[in-house]
Amino acid sequence: MSVSTPLLEIENLNIAFGNKAVVNNLSLQIAPGERLALVGESGSGKTITALSILRLAQQARVSGSIRLQGEELLDKSEAQIRQVRGADIAMVFQEPMSALNPLYTIGNQISESLILHENLTPRAAREKTIALLARTGIREPERRVDSYPHQLSGGQLQRAVIAMALACKPKLLIADEPTTALDMTVRARIVKLLLDLQQEDLERNRQAGKPGEGMSILLITHDLNLVRRFAQRVAVMEQGKLVETNTTEALFAAPRHPYTIKLLNSIPVRRIAPVTSAAPLLLETRNLRVEYPKKITGWRGLFRDERFVALQGASVSLRAGETIGVVGESGSGKSTLAQAILGLIRTQGGDLHVEGIACNRLPKRARRALSARLQVVFQDPFGSLSPRQTIEQIVGEGLHLHFPELSESEHYQRIVDVLRDVGLSESVLDRYPHEFSGGQRQRIAIARAIVLKPKILVLDEPTSALDVSIQNQVLELLVSLQKKYSLSYLLITHDLQVVNALAHRLYVLKDGVIVESGDTEAIIAQPQHTYTQSLIQASL
Repeated sequence: MSVSTPLLEIENLNIAFGNKAVVNNLSLQIAPGERLALVGESGSGKTITALSILRLAQQARVSGSIRLQGEELLDKSEAQIRQVRGADIAMVFQEPMSALNPLYTIGNQISESLILHENLTPRAAREKTIALLARTGIREPERRVDSYPHQLSGGQLQRAVIAMALACKPKLLIADEPTTALDMTVRARIVKLLLDLQQEDLERNRQAGKPGEGMSILLITHDLNLVRRFAQRVAVMEQGKLVETNTTEALFAAPRHPYTIKLLNSIPVRRIAPVTSAAPLLLETRNLRVEYPKKITGWRGLFRDERFVALQGASVSLRAGETIGVVGESGSGKSTLAQAILGLIRTQGGDLHVEGIACNRLPKRARRALSARLQVVFQDPFGSLSPRQTIEQIVGEGLHLHFPELSESEHYQRIVDVLRDVGLSESVLDRYPHEFSGGQRQRIAIARAIVLKPKILVLDEPTSALDVSIQNQVLELLVSLQKKYSLSYLLITHDLQVVNALAHRLYVLKDGVIVESGDTEAIIAQPQHTYTQSLIQASL
């Protein structure tokens, strides 16, 4: 194969489920050693296109041509395509936990591919697996090779999945949203890992007298920052059609198609109204501390009662009309702080005041009454709404508890009004959550929270599960609702772009301790703490 010959050629690809076409006449090429990003919103056809390359699009009607080094993949038998999977083309899936079998160790799952495709003995396969884990940056690979998936962190799991994908030195690596569920710094490490691994492959081929040849990467994502840093070329999909392709630099500098322009304009921009220091203080914590019992295995556990400190010395404040952002990696204490403020977990020290009321000392009934002023919007719009309830029941549930004095007509009207405020009509009342998109579900979750007319809204990663354009719509909605309802927001997130768009002030958490706080723009422009600097660097 000459350098000019494409590694992968997709020509007039059509994919349909029943009578519904999901991909229409898609044609695309990937060169040897190239990094191509396939971008678009959910439902645009990105993932189903990738699955079709490996013939994994079950129950789909696929027509057209998919050629790897000139060989037609769609004509191969199931036995033949199994030889291609893992050996010539490998895939890293979005959710690493679902891509791994929970009943087998990481080592067994990687070794299986080596035994199948490279005819290695179990001993040799294990040794190569340990080397692969080390190569992908997993510490103590000799120990981790015997770990089960649930014993690894999100970043370690993704590295293990990448090690599995690279086990047989594939010509093409398909990475489907490989960093979506990861923290900023872990995300940056995974991106660097993929770049380094590809560079190593290109260098090996150059030394072997095959310059220009090496592993190609097809990146499927809606993260435009990731695309800008990673890809050499970009292909944009909208509703099953390829609408634009160009080099990364050219596409970001001068997008041609209206849909591409819309995507690029969806990157969050700062849109906050100033808040004066005279605004009333609604929320204040002083030296908040949260501990959990720490499990000690063996005989030592009989004599010692150790505690894990999840949060210590946390002092935050929130004024009327203000948004404060809380950022940090997984395990930094962000969610613990939010749960403590919401009264969902007990604190072991410090003070919590809501509208001047000391919440730590309140009896349960009084605390429950106070909860109407303090509501939450959770991260997952798919898991936070009951599938058994209608939208009317979901949004109105809190009204029955906190406002039993409302008449039936008043109750109904308040639900209709709040749905209208979040951009949904009265016609949705009798429908169920599964009938709505992720963005619509998040609007329903917001309606459920603000129907009680709270003073404070805790936003726990409110946009992380959404496409970039839907994310921007939700951010605009939050800004407008803040003005209309005089809301204050406590924003928990790992996305610094979202923080910069919404937050007046910022708190940075590391290992349960606030290491930096202050004006959001000032911190992002000139971070003082090394940890904050690493977070900001990872997000660029």
